[in-house]
Amino acid sequence: MSIEIKVPVLPESVADATIATWHVQAGEQVSRDQILVDIETDKVVLEVVAPEDGQIAEFLAEEGETVLGEAVIAKFVAGAVAGQEVTKAEAEAATPAAEAEETSDALSPSVRRLIAEHNLNASAVKGTGVGGRITKEDVEAFVKNAKAAPAPSAPAVVAAPLAERSEKRVPMSRLRKTIANRLLEAKNSTAMLTTFNEVNMKPIMSIRKQYQEVFEKRHGIRLGFMSFYVKAVTEALKRFPEVNASIDGDEIVYHNYFDISIAVSTPRGLVTPVLRDTDKMSLADIERNVRELALKGRDGKLTVADMTGGNFTITNGGVFGSLMSTPILNLPQSAILGMHAIKDRPMAVNGQVEILPMMYLALSYDHRIVDGRESVGYLVAIKDFLEDPTRLLLDL
Repeated sequence: MSIEIKVPVLPESVADATIATWHVQAGEQVSRDQILVDIETDKVVLEVVAPEDGQIAEFLAEEGETVLGEAVIAKFVAGAVAGQEVTKAEAEAATPAAEAEETSDALSPSVRRLIAEHNLNASAVKGTGVGGRITKEDVEAFVKNAKAAPAPSAPAVVAAPLAERSEKRVPMSRLRKTIANRLLEAKNSTAMLTTFNEVNMKPIMSIRKQYQEVFEKRHGIRLGFMSFYVKAVTEALKRFPEVNASIDGDEIVYHNYFDISIAVSTPRGLVTPVLRDTDKMSLADIERNVRELALKGRDGKLTVADMTGGNFTITNGGVFGSLMSTPILNLPQSAILGMHAIKDRPMAVNGQVEILPMMYLALSYDHRIVDGRESVGYLVAIKDFLEDPTRLLLDL
């Protein structure tokens, strides 16, 4: 029985998609619900699985090809086909070159990226995945073993002539191209300005230290900094509605709800999934939802719904060691808050020098809609909430 493999229905905001990776070969036997292909859109990666046990009879769209929603991309034949299965002896008789070529074709984008980063030969990595395919764990184990192996003694290496240098060109993914275009649009179409401040993190660190164990037992999740950041941002937005607004043509749209985008680094690039109605969330709710979004981002499971909307963005470069930065707006939002690394610094307190854990805050905003008074006042409000978390409880 022949079945058409189609592109899933694309959301309204997504015009087309790109065939990212075919995980099977023509004629290869697959089982029901096995992933056949990854289809990449501007926002998420869609997985298409096998409808039945069977095999791909014909590919109608190749990797890198642009397709529309519900387009037919392959012909699938249900059921095992006699004479198509490869015996173990035939597989062992295959030439190394053919194995290397097949392995390279079946690599997922994340595996290809790892191999490129470490400048490896794919044929040297032994795959443990389905059909002998190479997984991320295989590459990481290969790199680890290579580092652990003692380096053989060798004479001093003479610098290779310039003619032997090489370069590698890799096409940008749809997500990377979308990120690039949106960042350029934000720089070119807004009057972006950044204001800075610093915050003493000792009060929040003391709260975490005192209540971490009780909090984790009660809610089943660790108490982190992000829940405090989101709470402080939300309460400050209530006091400065211009920061929670956006420009639509010649109109200013004031949002009477609080949806906060959280910048998350994933193997495919930076994405900003959304926490909705943060004013109604407890600290535990925020921690739980942030962790869920981070895991979905890491595993490539974020949906278009997870990424849609958001009135304000928080980005935490401090987890990578950034001391200070100027974040770029996430259009059509009017502001973004950058958090940074917490460092012990000598500070003047009541005429005396104290060593305190300090963090720089950076607020980038669209000066067309947010004036200097509101931007500075908003950032100071966040600083006050973080330095005195009791204000969050007492609505002060």
